[in-house]
Amino acid sequence: MNTPHVYIPGKTGFTILALHETGANEDDLPPIARAIAPGAAVLSPRVDGSSPLSDMAAWVAARIHEYALDPARVYALGYSTGADVAANLMMRHPGLLAGGVLLRPGHLARPGILPPLESLSVLVVAGTKDTTHPPDSAVTVARLLAEAGAGVDFSEHDSDHGLTPHDFALAREWLSQRFNPA
Repeated sequence: MNTPHVYIPGKTGFTILALHETGANEDDLPPIARAIAPGAAVLSPRVDGSSPLSDMAAWVAARIHEYALDPARVYALGYSTGADVAANLMMRHPGLLAGGVLLRPGHLARPGILPPLESLSVLVVAGTKDTTHPPDSAVTVARLLAEAGAGVDFSEHDSDHGLTPHDFALAREWLSQRFNPA
């Protein structure tokens, strides 16, 4: 799978896998990723919703190897479709990611057998006025990840489907707790 992507090296040993929404591309989220996770490397592929999830998982694993990244320190930053891709990668390919920030997720397919996800940390953020991915969708994603054992933090705030400064501040604070534990 030859996926166009952006890779920006970092200084902290952590990496943000930036997964954009439908209609965007690999250039859209890196500035946000750099702002919410200063010093982290950023890996941002072009997300094609029609490609099999297994292709994306293989691509991510290959880039982790190519760029000598530590999978225990790779966190997804997914928005909308990208949040769905990130959640499904975590659920179907345990160990590929350490966790992630899922902004406005809409769907996570329930596997026949839930994998053990105790090592994952996930932040799920919903908008109470989101008509594209209503808050109930994000709640379902959060519950399924938690049922599989992931440590899940959930937040919803007064917004629509679009991203807000509140989302960025929340993501930055949550990630800083993972990158710089007290």
